[in-house]
Amino acid sequence: MITIEELQRVFTYKAKAKDITLEDPDGALSPETVLNFYTATYPELITASIEGPEIKGDALHYRFVSTIGTKG
Repeated sequence: MITIEELQRVFTYKAKAKDITLEDPDGALSPETVLNFYTATYPELITASIEGPEIKGDALHYRFVSTIGTKG
């Protein structure tokens, strides 16, 4: 028998040299909408990009990467 399980989404953001795990506010939202949701709490995410998803165990991991303060 085949069992289908929905993977949990995990969002992380690196702030001041430590990773912060952000709760998924609603599984129906796109990762871009989740990013916009968190800009009120973390204004530096306004210019962030999204990396992922990467499957780790039973979860999809997305990483918000801020472009503020980086030189290229």
